[in-house]
Amino acid sequence: MTLRRGITIAVVAAGGAVTTMLVGLVTNAVSESQWPGWLGWLQEHAWFSFVMLGVAMVGLTVLLAALSETHTPARPTEPLPRPEDGSEPPGAALVLRSLPRDTAAFTNRSAELEALVKSVRDSQESGAALPVHVIDGMPGVGKTTFAVHAGHVLSERFPDGQLFVNLNGHTTGRTPVQATEALASLLAATGVPTQQIPVGNDSGAVTEARTAMWRSWLAGKKALLILDNAASYRQLEPLIPGGSGCLVLVTSRKRLAVYDEVVLPVEALPPEYAVDLFVRLSARSADSLDRAVLEELAELCGYLPLGVSILAARLRHHPSWTAEDLRARLVAARDRLGELRAGERAVAATFELSYRDLESERQRFFQRLGFYPGTELDAYAGAALGSVSVAAAREHLDELYDAHLIDEHPGSRYRLHDLLRDYARGLADEEGSMEHVQAVQRVCTYYLAALAVANRHIVRSGALAPAPPDDAAQVETPPIESRTTALGWLEDERANVLACVRRANSLALHELVIRMAAAMAPFLRQAGPWDQAVGLHRTAVEAARHTGDRRALAGALAELGVVRRFMAAYPEAIEALNEAAAEYDAVGEKRGRADALNQAGIVWYMIAGNDASAQAQTEALVLYRDLGDRLGQANALADLGMVRRQTSRFDAAVEAQTEALSIYRELGDRYGEANSLRDLGIVHCLMGEYQMAAQQHREAFDIYRELDDRVHQAYALNELGVVRRLTGDLVGAREAHTQALEHYTELGERFGRANSVRHLGVLDRVEGNVAEAIRVLEDALGSYRDLGSRGGEAVSLGELGVARGIVGERDGAGEAFQQSLEILTDLGDRCGQAEVLNHWGTLLHSSGDWTAARGYFEQALGLARHISCPLEEARALEGIGRCDWMADRQARAEGSLREALDVYRRLGVDGAVYSVERLLASGAG
Repeated sequence: MTLRRGITIAVVAAGGAVTTMLVGLVTNAVSESQWPGWLGWLQEHAWFSFVMLGVAMVGLTVLLAALSETHTPARPTEPLPRPEDGSEPPGAALVLRSLPRDTAAFTNRSAELEALVKSVRDSQESGAALPVHVIDGMPGVGKTTFAVHAGHVLSERFPDGQLFVNLNGHTTGRTPVQATEALASLLAATGVPTQQIPVGNDSGAVTEARTAMWRSWLAGKKALLILDNAASYRQLEPLIPGGSGCLVLVTSRKRLAVYDEVVLPVEALPPEYAVDLFVRLSARSADSLDRAVLEELAELCGYLPLGVSILAARLRHHPSWTAEDLRARLVAARDRLGELRAGERAVAATFELSYRDLESERQRFFQRLGFYPGTELDAYAGAALGSVSVAAAREHLDELYDAHLIDEHPGSRYRLHDLLRDYARGLADEEGSMEHVQAVQRVCTYYLAALAVANRHIVRSGALAPAPPDDAAQVETPPIESRTTALGWLEDERANVLACVRRANSLALHELVIRMAAAMAPFLRQAGPWDQAVGLHRTAVEAARHTGDRRALAGALAELGVVRRFMAAYPEAIEALNEAAAEYDAVGEKRGRADALNQAGIVWYMIAGNDASAQAQTEALVLYRDLGDRLGQANALADLGMVRRQTSRFDAAVEAQTEALSIYRELGDRYGEANSLRDLGIVHCLMGEYQMAAQQHREAFDIYRELDDRVHQAYALNELGVVRRLTGDLVGAREAHTQALEHYTELGERFGRANSVRHLGVLDRVEGNVAEAIRVLEDALGSYRDLGSRGGEAVSLGELGVARGIVGERDGAGEAFQQSLEILTDLGDRCGQAEVLNHWGTLLHSSGDWTAARGYFEQALGLARHISCPLEEARALEGIGRCDWMADRQARAEGSLREALDVYRRLGVDGAVYSVERLLASGAG
């Protein structure tokens, strides 16, 4: 790779030098000086220099295209659907970003491996699409081991990544992972921001959207995907890449009908290979073992690699045993377990023999592993499950791994084979039915303690984090010492925590469900996927209703409402938050009620329900002040300031937002500080104070970048783009809005995306690309209507009216203006009304109806002066002056025009200044 890059650089540099020389020859072909040597011939035949220049440029273009190794997958730009309403706890798929480690238990599968490698090589060399390879066989036969080994052998052919997914198709006690959840986990594992992963009420549509995104990400890539333990083709099909360059290996106990698949059956080992595997893993020489006895042992194991591995480990750990001793014990165990199904009887007998060889404490630990709800566990979860110290759990896990009773995965994590999980759970059931419940309670308590530690690093300063369990001091938790570590641990454990919630719910452990959901809420708010969060909180709501705990019910409803807001499901968000506020009021919980009202006020603001929003924020502010809650006060003040700004009460907005900013700085809350700065920037922009507005937006952006908050970085960029457009920097404005649009699209933020699209449409109109402006603005209008954002709808209609007027669609323009004004009047947005009235006056002025135009400008002037909106005031004055100018009232017109000119100069709107000055100069002339 390094050599190739070096060659590329050298060739491009040489080509650049030649091209530069040729350009010089062409440029100077008409010079009077004489060139030396062969260059003189080129001077006499200047046309030949043009030919050489063209050839050089074509050659460089072809060379760079051939050497390019960068492929950018298509990025979906459509708005994403809304979250599911399922009340079940969310499922979770375990995805490893690289293959599990290869195992020593792999033995001669040369025929199967050769067939697979040949199939892949032939497809790649011919350019044909790689077929799906289905590896099937009975439990314990080594399907996963074969798939992982083959993945390691083939990994160099698939440099864009290797992914391993456990689909839990045949795991007792766990439902198979749904395709939609597996897709979410795959997308997250490959680096797709979880907020961008599609969600919605229609599970079929969500699956289709995630499938499209997954296949788009894989387009043009060479990646390896192992789908382990598949239950059905229906579960599998959405996960299969759409391109031709990816290899998919599927393992399943069932014969799956996959389109264009290659079936690789993995049978029990031939007797001689089973014996060879036994000898290798037993760490004894073949000469010291009776071959006939080994053949009998292999037969008793059913020639299954899992059974042979476990049996060989027993002999390795007992140097004093002979093969005959081992045979006698295996026969006894096999007789005891004769009630098992025939296909698993021999393997279960090997489990029994290995289990009997464990110390009593290790036996008890192994039993409890069968109750673990998750897919993988580490020593900390193992300690909670086994009710032992972490050091003891680590020792137990290491010994069980040596005994081949568990598998090791990257990151010092372990996993039971499905058959071993069944066996361990069966042993534990013999001890009593309550053992299962107690094991789940212990592991949930561990996760609650660890989540409390992680939440200290991710919850905002001054906000309340879910309390740890009462006995948290007795629980050993992993070292979580920073926000980065906390987020990494939460991402790794997400699937396990959700699986624990699901198991607790199935066991009617309602209080644990409530507490686990509350403890996961801060992380899921930030990281999503939000459809998983919706499912989790709905489960908590139902659990709280079962227990009759109204305080817990209120908390679950509040979290559900917040997540619904994130997903732009505004009616559902308001319903949940209003119910939460009522429940908090019923139990006398002022802080909770204030929080619910604050969140409801935000939702009302987003759909321009300004009166309801102001009422909710005002009530929340009173409650926060009664409680002495400074952070709550700042939040309510900041959100109240946004409502006042939206209703054109600019001075009141600045007052509220400035007080909020002061409190945020007092508390050291950088996130709140950035939010207040951004909204102050919006207000100052509306007031014509562009320099201050730009400074505040830049400060807010810098803080958001420091916090790695890309959603709010995009909001700051959009507002900065507006300031740049109004001050004539159209290139800078487009750059800011385009960057914001990219962030919103990647993160799945639909409201922000609509804003960026609208701003870009305005730029298109200002730059003269009116047809494109109409198309883009109609896109934004549709998005706002889908979201129920009346404010966004009104602004888009106003801009569409301007664009349609420019192309001569006067009736359509007037209709758009009328609809926009009706909405803005209903919302109380007087600044918006003034802007639309000015646009309408401009349309009528251009059509020669100066009297009607002047009436609209006068209405706009009255509104703009009443709310101190200088830009619309100047536009109205200019419009009035131009109407008077056309009506031959030049002296009167000059007065209005000079007033407008003074305001434009104060605002720094140079384009408008030049236009008015030119008009006045023409009259003077």
